[in-house]
Amino acid sequence: MADDVFKALADPTRRTILDELTERSGQTLFELCGRLLVKHGLGMSRQAVSQHLAVLEGAGLVRSRREGRYKFHDIDPEPLRHITERWIRPDTKDGTP
Repeated sequence: MADDVFKALADPTRRTILDELTERSGQTLFELCGRLLVKHGLGMSRQAVSQHLAVLEGAGLVRSRREGRYKFHDIDPEPLRHITERWIRPDTKDGTP
């Protein structure tokens, strides 16, 4: 699972998508495309953004839910917690003894 997370995070566009979902969770594909264009100058097709979202969903970093004809996307930081817990000891603040 960690390999999927690292692969998903390796792409700067996917990190930007996660930034947008962190700022405003529950966005549709249309909203994400608009925000990526206006705020970041990323003029990508809906299909390209959808493919990035599929990679993020596959890594467990994004969850989608349908409400009627709309599909909303939310960030799920749980896989990141698993990774940080792997190397940072819980008995210290920054991982150092």
